[in-house]
Amino acid sequence: MPVNNSRLEGLYRLTCQERLEAVAQKTGLSESEKQLLTGGGLPLETANHMIENVVGLFPLPFAIASNFIINHREYLIPMVVEEPSIVAAASFMAKLTRDSGGFITSYSGPLMIAQIHVINVGDPYGARIALLENKDHFLEEANQLDRTLVSMGGGAQDIEVRVIEDSSLGPIVALHLIVDVRDAMGANAVNTMAERLAAHVEKITGGIVVLRILSNLADRRLARARVSVPPKALETAEFSGEFVAEGIVRAYRIADADPYRATTHNKGIMNGIDPIVVATGNDWRAIEAGAHAYAARSGRYRSLTTWERDHQGNLVGTLELPMAVGIVGGATKTHPLAQLSLKILGVETAAELAQIIVAVGLAQNMAALRVLSTEGVQRGHMELHARNIVIQAGIPAEARDWVVDAMVQARDVRVDRAKELFSRWQARTE
Repeated sequence: MPVNNSRLEGLYRLTCQERLEAVAQKTGLSESEKQLLTGGGLPLETANHMIENVVGLFPLPFAIASNFIINHREYLIPMVVEEPSIVAAASFMAKLTRDSGGFITSYSGPLMIAQIHVINVGDPYGARIALLENKDHFLEEANQLDRTLVSMGGGAQDIEVRVIEDSSLGPIVALHLIVDVRDAMGANAVNTMAERLAAHVEKITGGIVVLRILSNLADRRLARARVSVPPKALETAEFSGEFVAEGIVRAYRIADADPYRATTHNKGIMNGIDPIVVATGNDWRAIEAGAHAYAARSGRYRSLTTWERDHQGNLVGTLELPMAVGIVGGATKTHPLAQLSLKILGVETAAELAQIIVAVGLAQNMAALRVLSTEGVQRGHMELHARNIVIQAGIPAEARDWVVDAMVQARDVRVDRAKELFSRWQARTE
């Protein structure tokens, strides 16, 4: 069911069970669905049918990012990730954007590319034209393979043919079959079509088909997000909103100019994207590959986001990248928690899911640049690191906050220091 309000004030102060109850109330989770979240969610037998040589399960934290408004609708965002600060940062940035309308997103459509690569072609440019002449036959043959997809308005839509001259194999002819995969990620559908067409491509070109598989550079399947924030929303106790806004723009420009910085900058974007992709059972490796290839499409690796100031002085951020995610098939359909994630999100199409994901990626980037342009990353990370250290040191729950505060104030976060401080805490409480 749609979430009426994604604000969950003080969520971080609640116990895990209290958080679960708050989310369940907002999203209409049943008792059995709540048990899925607390009991691991994936039966070993199901896992055994998903991949090979299964010997067990590896749980990761399942969290909820709150406060999001995307296209004027409220969302609670499921995120599966092990790194601290990600969920809190995304939630806080979403909170800052609420008064200015949240995130506006769009989607270019669910088009995937199946590639067929041909070598040993004597007349590659002649072969290119001959392949284009046979477009209708290729589309008809491909669409015979998936009548269900075609009946839903999808299927093979078009072909493109490229000649790749700069290759150690000599000229390569690459046929792209453009397929509308609707609400699926689409890998199986497009791979099957590519394999079926290979023999006909060889016959027309006189060459040898060596590869027939989808491309994860899904640049026909772009998700876009935009956010506009007045400087006042960005101000902190130490820094004005103007200072923060200018710092974010400056940090973006450095990332766009320096591939070494852009790599870390874009990793921060993926900090927000990957956890939702994982939570919904989608292929996060494909999303990562497509995003980084898209960042280098100009011939130089650059920032995936842009940050600038509009004529009113508002900070405006945008993000555009390939987003090949689905809500049917694969692990999305197999994994119980993937289905539960889709229920929490309340999404009905893959297009909606793609747009949610890119909005969270933009929020995550804004959070990172805001910190970098003001206090730096270590101040916030130190407390999170300290909380991990006290657990490693075996500090009892009742003493953890005191030990964490003491380590952070001294800027000395170590296991042996945590144990030493715990001894002091014991002495104070005896």
